[in-house]
Amino acid sequence: MIHIVASALFMSLPVLFAPGPLSINSLSHPRTHQEIISYGLILIVFYINYYYLVPRLFFNKKHLKYIGSLLFFLVLVLLIPRVLIGPAHFHGLPRSMPHMPPPRGWINMFEYIMNVFPFLLMIFFSLMIRINDRLKQTEKEKTMATLSYLKAQINPHFLFNTLNSIYSLAIEKSDYTATAIVKLSGMMRYVISETNSDFVSLDKEITYITDYIDLQKVRLGNTINLSFSIKGSYAGKQIAPFILIPFVENAFKHGVNPEENSSIVISIEIKENEIILIVNNNKVNINKSKEIESGLGIRNTRNRLQLLYPANHSLIINDDNKEFKVYLQISI
Repeated sequence: MIHIVASALFMSLPVLFAPGPLSINSLSHPRTHQEIISYGLILIVFYINYYYLVPRLFFNKKHLKYIGSLLFFLVLVLLIPRVLIGPAHFHGLPRSMPHMPPPRGWINMFEYIMNVFPFLLMIFFSLMIRINDRLKQTEKEKTMATLSYLKAQINPHFLFNTLNSIYSLAIEKSDYTATAIVKLSGMMRYVISETNSDFVSLDKEITYITDYIDLQKVRLGNTINLSFSIKGSYAGKQIAPFILIPFVENAFKHGVNPEENSSIVISIEIKENEIILIVNNNKVNINKSKEIESGLGIRNTRNRLQLLYPANHSLIINDDNKEFKVYLQISI
């Protein structure tokens, strides 16, 4: 309804600003017909910009193509009405400007300005509305990712096994018991406190991943061949929270079976302006729950990457019968 009412009001402007006093003659003036066609074209460009140009070009930082497309549509808006209707200059002035002297010369700049201004105004509005929608969608996706993470990623099954492992350490009076409790506490604190932030310190994200892997080592013991390496300095760098961990968790979900040869290789490389995550695990026979089959964590992460790093990431997933490999590159 808002779109219909706003479009109707916009299309009424050529009638309100028709040359001369409001009458049937002014409405039938060729200049009024030109304006109606121009405003109709501008309205069409508004939705082309909203649904196609902004998401496909502007958000993907193809700014030259975006500006070129707008200039192309502006030329169409200026020329098509004059081609269809023919020359149609004012015989009077808009009722809102009765004291303004009539334009002269073979190029009526006033007529072009009267079309360029609403064109730019509608482009601005469509761009602002789209950006606002994007921000709302990003916030919604972030909330969904947070909720799904709390529900599926750190799940009761993981907590149960980890606490059992810590209990076993306590029974054995292992020196690692207190460390394991501190790591689990730190993970839960990170989940609760940092999910409200748009970006977090890369140091915190790496610490979370390291603690997660350490607790998995405690839980799994020697039943898995695990390699984990970090290269580069992450001091002073930031990243969106929980962008990397779903791929690490996915490896442990699909690549661990005590009765088979389970192998997981995780590599994080931090360069000056980018982060590269490589996760590789061989596939083993597991009892797949609905949570695992749904791929909720990977799917949410794909969406968040597209929203937060639309033109600044590369995600390649190779999934075959023997192994699952993830290559993720993020420009920061």
